[in-house]
Amino acid sequence: MYKKVLVPVDIAHLDQITKALNTSIDIAKHYKATLHYVTVTNRTPSSVAHNTRELEDELRLFAEEQGKDHGIDTTYSLIETPDTAVELDKRLEQEVEKTGADLIVMASHKPGIGDKLHFIHSNAAKLVRDTDISVFVVR
Repeated sequence: MYKKVLVPVDIAHLDQITKALNTSIDIAKHYKATLHYVTVTNRTPSSVAHNTRELEDELRLFAEEQGKDHGIDTTYSLIETPDTAVELDKRLEQEVEKTGADLIVMASHKPGIGDKLHFIHSNAAKLVRDTDISVFVVR
């Protein structure tokens, strides 16, 4: 049913998306699908990497380890953007098109008062509205 599953990841916060990662692995095993890990970032140094080249190396290692540890096919891509907060949704939508993904599995926060008053939005909700593929939102 699914062949390519897009999984947005933030290497600095893997501990916060464990449930989504495990869900994507289960789906990949069940359908013999490839997991495509994607990170959208800006050029600002982080706790994980000093620059985007280092971050891409970390993402590559993560994808390779996931593939070996779980016996699944994995790919990855790092998308650099000037303003992640503004462009994240658009860049993920473009990655869906580019990779031919037929499912997105992603973590999302529990809706709070800011969501209800539209001060902040859920990236997952935006992808559900704006893409033609299924989005599995994991909390």
